[in-house]
Amino acid sequence: MKRFDTVVARHDINEHPFYRAWREGTLPPAALAAYATDYASFIESVELGWRTLGDEDHAAVERQHARLWDRFREGVGSSPLPPCAEARALADDARRAFSDPVTAVGALYAFEAQQPKTARSKLDGLLQHYTLPAGSTAYFRAHADDYGERDDLSARASSLAPADLARAEAACDATCRAMWTALDGVMASSGVACA
Repeated sequence: MKRFDTVVARHDINEHPFYRAWREGTLPPAALAAYATDYASFIESVELGWRTLGDEDHAAVERQHARLWDRFREGVGSSPLPPCAEARALADDARRAFSDPVTAVGALYAFEAQQPKTARSKLDGLLQHYTLPAGSTAYFRAHADDYGERDDLSARASSLAPADLARAEAACDATCRAMWTALDGVMASSGVACA
């Protein structure tokens, strides 16, 4: 969906300083642990969006992916600190958006359209610069270069009435912004200084 892609391009989280530092291997391991802990609730919420759309198959896959995220979190070590306020806000906002079929399309698109590229980037960074236990990168392996969910959501968006399409696009924009802001929060709370 071209309209949604324009929104996503404005907020490309792969260009966030946190993810750039990850790719370059300059992100301290403690920051990876904070990120893994902070993002867990959001990752768990993705299932709700697919369930709201009536897609139990995708919802079941997302439940499995949340377990893969747990393996990543175990591999990098959980942060002893509670999730930062920005990550909590992302998860809360996503749950609200995911509970309505129209806004779920846009909010899911914000995440699923970026996931294949960011997963590839993060996987490459982990393999090149960090040493993790076996199985810790399974979440990123499962998502790297997999555009199936994005394509599914694009088809759903194209069938929306104009007013609903505008609502979905607004949800896409809000979720993109919240994901960026959550990364700002993870950086700040973990004491990372990225240029």
